[in-house]
Amino acid sequence: MIAQLKGILDSKTPAEIVVDVGGVGYLLSIPLSTYYDLPEAGSGVKLLAHTHVREDTLQIFGFLTLPERDLFRLLISVSKVGPKLALAILSGLDTGALFSALRSGDVARLTGIVGVGKKTAERICLELKDKIPESAVDSQAPARAGDAILEECRYKDALTALVHLGYKRHEVKEVIQGIASEDEERTVEDLIRESLRLLSTA
Repeated sequence: MIAQLKGILDSKTPAEIVVDVGGVGYLLSIPLSTYYDLPEAGSGVKLLAHTHVREDTLQIFGFLTLPERDLFRLLISVSKVGPKLALAILSGLDTGALFSALRSGDVARLTGIVGVGKKTAERICLELKDKIPESAVDSQAPARAGDAILEECRYKDALTALVHLGYKRHEVKEVIQGIASEDEERTVEDLIRESLRLLSTA
């Protein structure tokens, strides 16, 4: 089983990457949370991996952080939740927000993710609620605080637009959180314009 890969990031898309390890290219499926923090193609990279083996296929999933991989493994342990849906869930919520939602049994938070229906969300919460240690939720508190701000649609839209422009997600989040703390009404366009100004002077 492949547990970790270290090499050169050959190519990347929001759904998958190719990592060159000693001349061999490994194709890894990834969540958006990993994609946002990847370096540019041609850079060195190290990812944790999960090898998923079935009768007709072998698939490798890559993650930049241990919480991402832990959550992925927990999600695919739930009945009727496969790797594709697990990646969608990881892409829909940051690890802090997801740990918190699972720990508290927050079905509504999970159904806000594309592809997750109410019955699936209820099953995930039921099967995983007691498997999330309180320490895991506490360790992700800063991420949850950031997610709370970004729940408003205009902040989400601004963040998505800036990430598509090539900015790192964690950098954009910090800037938008700072703007949001000023408690002024801004349109999405205003948020993007102000964020670009702050990012260019950072």
